[in-house]
Parts: sequence; structure tokens; C-alpha cells
Amino acid sequence: MQAYKLKGKVDDAGNLAVTEPVKMSPGDVEVIVLQTIETIENERVGKNEPQAAKPKRKLPCRVEAFRDLFENTEPAPPDFDPDQARWEALKEKHNL
Repeated sequence: MQAYKLKGKVDDAGNLAVTEPVKMSPGDVEVIVLQTIETIENERVGKNEPQAAKPKRKLPCRVEAFRDLFENTEPAPPDFDPDQARWEALKEKHNL
């Protein structure tokens, strides 16, 4: 099997059109499409900018693996009831 690298475009209807002349013998071909995505690169640049809206929390933790996890979590709201949360989880688990 011979490999060729060609450039093409996909139109609004979803049809793939090769935009270069092809020097191949007639016959069946297998097509592998690698799409160039420029918007992802632009989004990555935006995500790398510092975000001042959410500072990391500093919590004492003896286990290094959990330290980063705790820094990225939100604190529990003041009206949080752990017993109610357990009961809701049990109802959901056992379809009560």
C-alpha cells in the first residue's frame, strides 16, 4: 500500500474535496483524515492566562497526593448537612 499526503477541504454539506491534483492510478483507496484545528490552539492560549478569580486554598495535608486535590476544591457551604447528603446518596443508590 502506498501513502500520499494531500490537502483538501470539507464544505458545508460535509463533502470532502481534494484541492491538489492527484497522480495515482485509478482504483479503490482508503482515506484517513487528519483535521487541522486552529481554534483549539487559540483556546489553549486563553487557558494559560492567569485567572485571579479563583485563588488556591492552602490546607494542611500529610499526604502529598491529596494536597493538590484539596487546593482545587470549593469549601462546603455553611448550611451543608452531612447526614442529609448521606441519606440522599443512599436513596439514589438503592432506588428508595
